Amino acid sequence: MTLSGRVAARVGVSRERVVSALLKIFAALLYFAQAAEAQAEGPAPEVVVSRPLARTIPNWDEYTGRFEPLKQVEVRARVSGALEKINFTDGQFVKAGDVLFVIDQRPYQIAVDSARAELARAQAQAAMSSRDYARAQEMTQGRTITARDVDQRRASSDIAKAQVLSAEAALRNAELNLEWTQVRAPISGRVSDRRVDPGNLVQGGQAGATLLTTIVTLDPIHFVFDASEADYIRYARAAERRKELSHELKNPVSVRLADETEWTRSGVMDFLDNQINRRSGTIRGRAIFDNKDYFLTPGAFGRLRLFSGDMSALLIPDAAVVSDQTSKTVLVVSDDNKVVAKSVTLGAIHRGLRVIQSGLGAKDRIVIGGLANPMVRPGAAVQPKDGEIKEAPVAVSDR
Repeated sequence: MTLSGRVAARVGVSRERVVSALLKIFAALLYFAQAAEAQAEGPAPEVVVSRPLARTIPNWDEYTGRFEPLKQVEVRARVSGALEKINFTDGQFVKAGDVLFVIDQRPYQIAVDSARAELARAQAQAAMSSRDYARAQEMTQGRTITARDVDQRRASSDIAKAQVLSAEAALRNAELNLEWTQVRAPISGRVSDRRVDPGNLVQGGQAGATLLTTIVTLDPIHFVFDASEADYIRYARAAERRKELSHELKNPVSVRLADETEWTRSGVMDFLDNQINRRSGTIRGRAIFDNKDYFLTPGAFGRLRLFSGDMSALLIPDAAVVSDQTSKTVLVVSDDNKVVAKSVTLGAIHRGLRVIQSGLGAKDRIVIGGLANPMVRPGAAVQPKDGEIKEAPVAVSDR
């Protein structure tokens, strides 16, 4: 072997020894790093897991709407004149027939007196004409009066009787105008504030009459909302299967206000419009609620839920749902005890538990305890411990 060959052989052996030594050093460093990391992390964290509860629960559709009074009346003057008196306090409850406003009655009392005098004159004239006609009939037997004179007196008697009827109608009209000087509440309910103060002239009549105040009924009270065309078809199909008319259904409903979490106010559907709005593709529905405490106010927003049948659902604690800016997730422990995040679609709360509409299976092991540990995150190994998901007692809103 030449000198160059021996040198090349020695160089090759040296390289192999260097590479082998570097590999051994790298393996040792990796081992010590993994050991240090395992020692720093400690044992796998414990979590409490449970399978979701599978239940058949009532399904509720939710809608936003407003409260409206059953009856609403604008109180306006029917005769003109000076407003003399107001007999209510702004915002109080009034009964149908209560006198709310009094308009100056003197001109209308004078008109009544004049109409009575005119009626008395017409009655006297009618009595005189009737006697003249009776005399004329007696005189015809002796042929002392012509038939033409008899006819004239009979016509005069008939005209006088017609004038009596006209005077009676004029008197009733004058009395009616006098009655209208007392503006009464047409319905029972809560009155608004006065729109005109005493001393002002008010305009009466059918056109341009002065608005004095408004009255609304509060118990019971309506809740009006709009449902989509798809919802209407779904309810109509369900009613068809039950052989009922959709507009005759008295489906139970519940409502809550913006600051309420429980569905404690119960009512029923009482109206469904006769056509779908062509522009919005929605149909107007209406429910009715008792309002004994007068707490519900016309014009207030509310959230209504309408029963649409039973459904199969998975229930988990609401605390087991992890929220971020884009989605809702639930942590699940896999068969190899690794944490897996599943994106879910949430439903309503039923008996204290959250309804999961999609994203979970009935056999998934849900992490219901230990979520506060920062080491419990997707991909981490955990030590699962069996727990139990319990339903809350039956609430009024869940029945």
